[in-house]
Amino acid sequence: MELDARVAALLSTGDAATAATEVLRALGPGVRRYLASVLRDDDDAADAYARFEESLWRALPAFRGEAALRTWALRIAWSAARHVRAEAWHRHRTRLRTHDASVLQQTQGASAARHEDRRRKLELLRRALSDEEQSMLALRVDQELPWPEIARVLSPDGRPLDVAVLQKRFERLRARLARLARREGLLD
Repeated sequence: MELDARVAALLSTGDAATAATEVLRALGPGVRRYLASVLRDDDDAADAYARFEESLWRALPAFRGEAALRTWALRIAWSAARHVRAEAWHRHRTRLRTHDASVLQQTQGASAARHEDRRRKLELLRRALSDEEQSMLALRVDQELPWPEIARVLSPDGRPLDVAVLQKRFERLRARLARLARREGLLD
């Protein structure tokens, strides 16, 4: 809350530039981790973070404090992640061909191959999730946000989602991930 109070004081004096700098300094590293977790691609995460910074700079003077500053910033980051995923260049990007991946794997040692197999299986598990499920998982597990804040971040129209419904969806998501992980041999 100290950050919220500092930013509110700066905004009340009209110093939005310093307020934005404070927000980015304090929350930027966590937002970067969130975007990297949700997007799983360094270039996409960097693009989304740049979009997040720009959106934050534009929107901060109108921040009313109805939600915690961190929640508000993560909502902007979630929106930036969705925009990056929706852009046409992202959907048509060339992926590594199967043959090329096989050649790369043959050049690795047995330990590296096992690690890569595990990483590939985890990536397949994540791809089985919707964007919103991935975001919910990152917000709860990585960012350790409380449920009311997650509900605000993921709300489609600014009104928070029902926390109990969100928690139930998370329970079902955890159970589904556990089943998939067992099936892939990632859990004993």
